[in-house]
This record gives sequence, C-alpha cells and structure tokens, in this order.
Amino acid sequence: METLYLIAGILVLILCIIDFTWTTLWIDGGAGPATNRLSSSIWRLMRKIADNHSKLLSLAGPLVLSATLLMWIVLLWIGWTLTFAGLEQSISPSHGTDPISWFDRFYFAGYLIFTLGNGDFSPMEGPAQIISIIATATGMLFITFGVTYLISILSAVTMKRSFAVSVHGLGESAEEIARSAWNGEDFHDLNLLLASFSENLGSLAAQHAAYPVLHYYHAISNTTAMPTAITVLDESLSIIKFAVLEKHHPNQLLLKEMRSSIDQYLETLNQSFFKPSDQIPPLPDFNSLQEEGVPLRTDKEYTLAFEQLENRRRKLLGGLEADGRPWPTDIK
Repeated sequence: METLYLIAGILVLILCIIDFTWTTLWIDGGAGPATNRLSSSIWRLMRKIADNHSKLLSLAGPLVLSATLLMWIVLLWIGWTLTFAGLEQSISPSHGTDPISWFDRFYFAGYLIFTLGNGDFSPMEGPAQIISIIATATGMLFITFGVTYLISILSAVTMKRSFAVSVHGLGESAEEIARSAWNGEDFHDLNLLLASFSENLGSLAAQHAAYPVLHYYHAISNTTAMPTAITVLDESLSIIKFAVLEKHHPNQLLLKEMRSSIDQYLETLNQSFFKPSDQIPPLPDFNSLQEEGVPLRTDKEYTLAFEQLENRRRKLLGGLEADGRPWPTDIK
C-alpha cells in the first residue's frame, strides 16, 4: 500500500510541476492541460450563470486566476502528503511516540511547502531529510513564481484596458473611425496612431499567448473591452485598405504592420475560449463614408473584397460572441 501512495504522490507532483511550468514559464505553450481544462470550465459556467451580464461576467477572470493558483497549491500539497505516506517511517513527532496519522502527514507536508519552519514533526534521518528539503524548495519556487505570475497578469489586464480605451477614443464603430481619420484629402493622419497601436498590440498579443487567462478578463464597460476594440480597429483598416482608393491610404508599411499585429492577437484565441462565428457580420455602412466625401472604389470592388475577408470577420465576431458582446454598428 505504501508503494501505491508513493507512486500516486510522485504522479500528482509530476502533473503539478508540468502544468505549473507549462503555464508560467513556457511562453509559447499557452496554458497547461490541467489549467486549460479548469479555466474553460469556469468560463463556460460563468457564461451560463451571468447570461451576458457584464458585471457578473467580469468576475470570471479573477475566479479563473484564483482557482488556478489554488489548484497548483492543492496538487502540490496532496502530492507531498502522499509521497511522505509512501515512505516508511519518514516522519517522527518532536515530542511523544504517538503513531503518525494522515492529518499529521498533511500538516507536515503543508508546513514544509509553505516554509513555516520547524513544526511538531521532523523527517527521519535518511532519504526523508533530502526529500523534505526538495519539498521546501518546490514550495518556495511555486510561491515566488506564483506571485510573479499574478503581478504580470494584473499588469497585462491594465495594459489591454488602456489599449481598448485608446481605440474607442477614435470612435465606437469602424465607420466612425474611418470618417474621423479622413482629413479631406487622405488618411495620413493615422500614421502616428498606427505606429503606436501596432507596437502596443504586438506586446499585448505576446502577453495573451504567454498568459491565456487574460482572455477571461471580461470588461464591464464596452469602452475598455479588448474584443470590441480589436474588431472596430480591424474593420476600419479593412474599409481603408479595400474600399478606399489606394492613393489616399496611410503609410502602407504601417498599415501592413497593424494588420499583422491583429493577426497575431487572433492567433492567441484558443479553441477552448472561442470559435469563429457561424454568422457573417454585416457589411459596413459605405453610404455614410460617401456622404463624408471619402473616395471609395466601385460597389462591386469593395463588396467582393469584403467577401474575401469573410473568414477573418467571422473570427472577429466569434471573439465578440465569446466575450458576450454584439458586433459594433455605426450610430451617427
């Protein structure tokens, strides 16, 4: 029986260490298998409970992060408890000669991984002493990396909210941004903004790839919602690139870089969080642009171009649906 406890403890520790390392240290790996299952389950549950109520749904991110940290602690604690249970005569009481109970092993493993110092029990001389040192080391590493991970997540959440506010400051719809950017001659006023947005979004895309929990941080206000900001920004760039005559475009390199940054962000949307929508988003209101004097291509040309963007736009709509938000429409 002791051998089974030891094997079970080692397996639990291996699962915990792999999932923790995968999630926190492997930048391109996304979330670990256990973390990914836990996160997606909590998100689906919150979507059912909240029923698209933003204030309640905004609790999903903190819940996912808290549950993930708690899961790692519980796995580590259980793993070391089972490991010490599987080692014959591994623990001795500091006082008395009472037999070691499961509660004693649980207590001993706990104060080792939380580095609380000497308790009422101590490891027996031999392999148990070395294993106790390893248990303490894992506890210190997990706590240190866990706090660093937590701080990184909260910093990234603040950054994504700031980016969304900046985009929404230009307009609440793609058509509004396009109209605002038109200076009567061209869209060159967008050049500085595109350079800034591209840099910020590139950083955010890397953070979303490194910390998938960011996708579950739902914003209460539409103004701070990242999925809406990305949709509005990409749709406005599609209007400029495919519906406006080329000689009026902003800097081509900046336009290409911006769309590439958006592509990077869309790639970070994992299948457990979102899937492309079954619906096709409505076409932009090109008439409102013509009324502002924006020189457009022929109806046939920009309609055909937007048909070729169908998969991209369905991805954007899928991200909005996953976040419980509608497609942004133009309201003058």
